[in-house]
Amino acid sequence: MRIALASDHAGFALKEKVIEWLQTNKVSLHDFGCYTTDSCDYPDYAHPMSAAVEKGEYDFGIAICSTGNGITMTCNHHQGIRAALCWDVPLADFARRHNNANVLGLPANYITVSQAIDIIKQFLTTNFEGGRHQRRIDKIPTA
Repeated sequence: MRIALASDHAGFALKEKVIEWLQTNKVSLHDFGCYTTDSCDYPDYAHPMSAAVEKGEYDFGIAICSTGNGITMTCNHHQGIRAALCWDVPLADFARRHNNANVLGLPANYITVSQAIDIIKQFLTTNFEGGRHQRRIDKIPTA
């Protein structure tokens, strides 16, 4: 499994903990930034990460900012991305099973590291159900 990550300054600390957990679990990853807690703009990192996931260079993306909203919205500007903002395990489960989400958005200011890891575990291990859900997903792209 190959994972791409992106954050802004508010998501940086959580992203570092997520990277540590992924590396401990031998997951291949690439960090698209940011790389410090200095103020920055999440689109500068979300767009390159989303493009790489969209091209199939990575299986999934994890995008983190303070609320998770802005970075997730940015990711969803890419036609091949289905980014889901999840702050608990059931949301991550449904995002994968029903929406075939390929990017997980996390709200750094509203979840603990432990919660983030639990959400990520669920997201990465849940399969898409297909069926009626595929029909709906097929209607998402506008181009």
